[in-house]
Formats: sequence, structure tokens, C-alpha cells
Amino acid sequence: MSVFRLILAIIFPPLAVYDRGVGSILLVLILTLCGWVPGVIAALVLLNKK
Repeated sequence: MSVFRLILAIIFPPLAVYDRGVGSILLVLILTLCGWVPGVIAALVLLNKK
């Protein structure tokens, strides 16, 4: 995980997972709309899976 992706995941989580597919983007977007922290956690988990 690059530093740029990490910062992007903290600032705007859905944009950080753009290369993971539409399902991941939608999941992170919905979690971000529910609350910023769940969206960040989901984005970090998805980025860490690689």
C-alpha cells in the first residue's frame, strides 16, 4: 500500500479503492455515507488485501 493511497483512503475512501471494482467502490461509498470511520476502515482493509 502506497503512502498516497493511505492518505487518499483517509481523506476520501471511495476514491482510494477505484481499481478494486464497482462493488468495492459502492460498498465503501455506502459505509462512508453512513459514517466516515466505517468507510475509512473498509477502504484500508480492501487496500491491505492486495
